[in-house]
Amino acid sequence: MTGGGTQAAALMSVLDLEERSPDVFVGQTPTTTLQRIFGGQVAGQALMAATRTVPGGRGVHSLHSYFLRPGDPHEELRYTVERIRDGRSFSTRRVIACQTRRGEDVAVFALTADFHAGEPGVVAHSRPMPEVPRPDELLSLADHAAGYGDLAAPALEISRAVEQRPLVNPFAPEPKTPPATQSHAWFRVAGRLPDDAGVQAAALTFVSDLTLLSAGLARVGGGWGGRYVGASLDHAVWFHAPFRADEWFLYETDSPAASEGRALCFGSIWTADGRHVATVAQEGLIRSLGE
Repeated sequence: MTGGGTQAAALMSVLDLEERSPDVFVGQTPTTTLQRIFGGQVAGQALMAATRTVPGGRGVHSLHSYFLRPGDPHEELRYTVERIRDGRSFSTRRVIACQTRRGEDVAVFALTADFHAGEPGVVAHSRPMPEVPRPDELLSLADHAAGYGDLAAPALEISRAVEQRPLVNPFAPEPKTPPATQSHAWFRVAGRLPDDAGVQAAALTFVSDLTLLSAGLARVGGGWGGRYVGASLDHAVWFHAPFRADEWFLYETDSPAASEGRALCFGSIWTADGRHVATVAQEGLIRSLGE
């Protein structure tokens, strides 16, 4: 198996949940040195759990979620799905992710996802893709990480299954000033994922949490750099059109507002041929290490 195939298989081992009982699924966390589970993993697994209970032919069109507690990477995650609604063309699911803490189950994550059978549209439009260098013209995340040691280690670890080609060095970016506050990076899952729209959506959800909160620091520059710590508070994704997460896509992020320790961050995702396929939103907590 090639290196890319190994990475895709590693992500599939995260997304391939065990059904413990009807509408209850268990997800595993890869071995990690991090003290808490990467949020994109929990969101992707929760979406997979919801997808497993939905009638065939209905793809997710939106999800809205909250990170309630840090996930413990040494404890299994249990996802309980509530079947809220199955209509003629829409299905809605609520998912609660729990872990055992001191002998009791506690909720660490909550997600609501809506699925649609699809239908002809009377309107069709989208944002044009920004004109940026193509991924083969850019350095990889590993190239940028060289020389940054422990500072770069967490970013490399949580993105082991994902290729990244950022336009600027994410470990030492210059401050951005309005109106040019957007950041851009190309992503793809390394290797080949199954031809399953539910898997592709869960994989995109996983990737969408990798760099979004960094948009909140774009105007101060320097990246996380040991000066700040952050945590996702919520996460939403709207899926507009079919895509593959294992093919290059451009992720543009920006933060229109930040105050009282919280930054609101938006993201837009385009395929390499310029189709706007998803929009992402997240509010995150950002603190200086002195707090």
